[in-house]
Amino acid sequence: RQPNARSIQEEIEKTLLRLNSGTPVTVHGAGRTDAGVHAIGQVVNFFTDGTIPIQNVVRAGNRLLPDDIVLLKAEEADRDFSALHSVKSKIYIYKVFENELADPFMNRFYWHVNKKLNLEDMQEALKYIEGEHDFSSFRSAGGNDTSPIREIYEASCTKEKNVYTFKFWGSGFLYHMVRNIMGLMINIGLGRVDKHEVPKIIEAKNRALAGKMAPANGLYLQKVYY
Repeated sequence: RQPNARSIQEEIEKTLLRLNSGTPVTVHGAGRTDAGVHAIGQVVNFFTDGTIPIQNVVRAGNRLLPDDIVLLKAEEADRDFSALHSVKSKIYIYKVFENELADPFMNRFYWHVNKKLNLEDMQEALKYIEGEHDFSSFRSAGGNDTSPIREIYEASCTKEKNVYTFKFWGSGFLYHMVRNIMGLMINIGLGRVDKHEVPKIIEAKNRALAGKMAPANGLYLQKVYY
């Protein structure tokens, strides 16, 4: 919820309030996403004594929700299930649009880069991200005070025409971690940073060495595993 702006949580709770005959419902998500970030596979849980059949929640909910939020599936879970605390791993993807000119129809969904990127250098640099590391160099101030150690199972990049899709599958992610990694990857793709500097940047545990954070609009929470 945000004090002076719309939020996904608030819109879903308002909808569930109506489906629940006016009884307030609090939803708990698999994680927070910054303004401008997209969620293809966000998961939330809530408790209710309401009588609406679970198979009707998606259809009825989507009739009431604004058109920029869509419910995909609803099912009953065990009492001790937590969308946040039961998470085993997550996949984020990040999309980059490489073109001399920006495309106004894509601006909300891609990071536009107007110079050619070196795909092979970025792919090689991403291999250094894989494994268990202290990711303090990619952690922004202001997040939760949790351990900076995370395990990344896959960090990869593919290209189709002039769109790059980066994939990050890991046990968990620090505050702004993917966006900070992406800022470094694009600098490597542009030849501003050597790809073999990545291990040194990780080992330094110094946020300043990773460079500028990537914008929010290219980032997607794709899937949450339980």
